[in-house]
Amino acid sequence: MSTSTLAAPAAGLREGAFGNATGLVCRECRATQPLGPFYACQECFGPLEIGYDFPAVTREQIEAGPKNIWRYQPLLPVPADIASSPNMEPGFTRLLKAHNLGRELGLKNLWVKDDSGNPTHSFKDRVVAIALSAARELDMKVFACPSTGNLANAVAAAGARAGMKTVVFIPHDLEIPKVVASAIYTNSLVAVRGNYDDVNRLASEIAGEEDGWAFVNVNVRPYYAEGSKTLGFEVAEQLGWRLPQQVVIPVASGSQLTKVDKGFQELVSLGLVEDTPYKIFGAQAHGCSPVSAAFKDGHDVVRPVKPDTIAKSLAIGNPADGPYVLDVARRTGGAIEDVTDEEVRDGIQLLARTEGIFAETAGGVTIATLKKLVETGQLDPEAETVVFNTGDGLKTLDAVADRVGPAATIDPSYTAFTAIGLV
Repeated sequence: MSTSTLAAPAAGLREGAFGNATGLVCRECRATQPLGPFYACQECFGPLEIGYDFPAVTREQIEAGPKNIWRYQPLLPVPADIASSPNMEPGFTRLLKAHNLGRELGLKNLWVKDDSGNPTHSFKDRVVAIALSAARELDMKVFACPSTGNLANAVAAAGARAGMKTVVFIPHDLEIPKVVASAIYTNSLVAVRGNYDDVNRLASEIAGEEDGWAFVNVNVRPYYAEGSKTLGFEVAEQLGWRLPQQVVIPVASGSQLTKVDKGFQELVSLGLVEDTPYKIFGAQAHGCSPVSAAFKDGHDVVRPVKPDTIAKSLAIGNPADGPYVLDVARRTGGAIEDVTDEEVRDGIQLLARTEGIFAETAGGVTIATLKKLVETGQLDPEAETVVFNTGDGLKTLDAVADRVGPAATIDPSYTAFTAIGLV
């Protein structure tokens, strides 16, 4: 099943190096070019994505695969033998029925897709696994990234597992747990004075000057981005091979949201799920909400902003996929909302208190946005809804550290215990 008219693969690649992927397709003008370390269209400089010629795939084939993202190998730009190469084996994280949270918010049928269970405790392990495969097949020597934290963790760990040299670049003021969780895997962690957009510009410059460097979200971005499709694949499979009616997804670059939509569409085109309508909602922190602002103003262009929010993993002021997020939200009848930092903290505590899931600040953004969407009537309380938690709260302890602690400090006696009124 072909998704587009495609160019021939580049010379020098081993046969099947990118599985059923057959070329790179411009998201703007639809021009094609060979598979390779390219991310900008040669015709119009638009962003590139992967095009495929999919074979027939059955639910039974997928279900017989490994309990990680490689069960979807035929639908990804990776070779058939990918599962045998050293990798972090991310994916197939739990989908939890959120009875308590749903009851509190007035949602009849709510699920949480909890990606904090990945090897480095965020969804970034998915995208990095695909990027690592591309870097190997393209014979790259250095595995690198600019990052707001979670990606740095995932790249450093995956590079260590694969035996590749890794270099990761982060803003200088990143949360300490995320700094430590990257530096533990590599001695080539570079802190850059500036925000993520400054770091990203530096990475792009290095990628243009240095041969053999695979920057996962720069020159191998088309492959990397495909990893987010697996979130959509898993949700549909875990729901019994059906699409949810509503999803709420955090927005940083916007790639995750657009690729979940792409994953849903591919499942429909392959006949793996019924073509039922769904709405996609995006969640941003108010201190970095350029996509939400554009959506509310009815604009097609996303105006860059300077981030100022505790949700550093979403603090991308010039999101690469921003216009495509707008397209998806509008096409599906969804919306893009934003919430304040105080609402983010409330969201973290609400999810923890109701479902026993400790989310990082990005998860707090998503839960707070879910609540806001319900309260403003934008979300249907009767519809089956999936909300995405993309990272572990242990990475952003400072966000709620001053809000929680011991209920009391007492002497080691029963009398002292009864005096505090817990019984």
